[in-house]
Amino acid sequence: MSGHSKWANIKHKKEKMDAQKGKIFTKLTKDIIMAAKEGGDPETNSKLRDAIEKAKANNLPNDNIQRAIKKGTGELSGGNLEEVVYEGYGPAGSAIIVEALTDNKNRTAGDIRHIFDRSGGSLGSSGCVAWMFDKKGLITIEKSENIDEDELAMLVIDAGADDFSSDGDEYEILTDPSNFQAVKDAIKSAGYEMSSADITMIPQNTVKLSDSDYEKFEKFIEKLEENDDVQEIYHNVDVPDEEE
Repeated sequence: MSGHSKWANIKHKKEKMDAQKGKIFTKLTKDIIMAAKEGGDPETNSKLRDAIEKAKANNLPNDNIQRAIKKGTGELSGGNLEEVVYEGYGPAGSAIIVEALTDNKNRTAGDIRHIFDRSGGSLGSSGCVAWMFDKKGLITIEKSENIDEDELAMLVIDAGADDFSSDGDEYEILTDPSNFQAVKDAIKSAGYEMSSADITMIPQNTVKLSDSDYEKFEKFIEKLEENDDVQEIYHNVDVPDEEE
């Protein structure tokens, strides 16, 4: 995934670090399974349609996609996944939200707690840091000389976007989650290609860590990413430009 979004940087960094294709495929497959629980037809299930698009963009084979859909709808076994969210504090008091999909909540909870404890952090109760974040739709479009910035801005705002900004080599569009699909559809209908499009958690404020604390924070994030059950990680740490 291209781009250097100030909010999506941990996702970009995560995908660079996830060099093992199998690990990426596992996460994409789980996303499809969960989305398919709400219906196996991508025409009527926008969440499934998004999951399939993301899977295809990462070259997940079509056979894998179809099997995942069938697991989600119950046609095949193996779809007994649950979504769990963990909140807590990482190195230097950084706020962390971890979203996971698991077939064994006790195992995953123990693993995540162990990572927090070993990294000098602490796992907290539900809601302990969520109040520091806003749930938003985030869409990025790579800049091009063929794109008229004013036209694009007008298009997305008219479609219901909350904010449009230019950041580095990308345009960033923020939406309320309820308007996310409508804005995406408008962008697609107008012929623009999106670099990324996700519902995400955006910190209301960020914190800057010392070099030594940031090094600990990076290792902490790496440990979380290595866990197969972890799907997304959100935090409020100011990531240096060179890390994006």
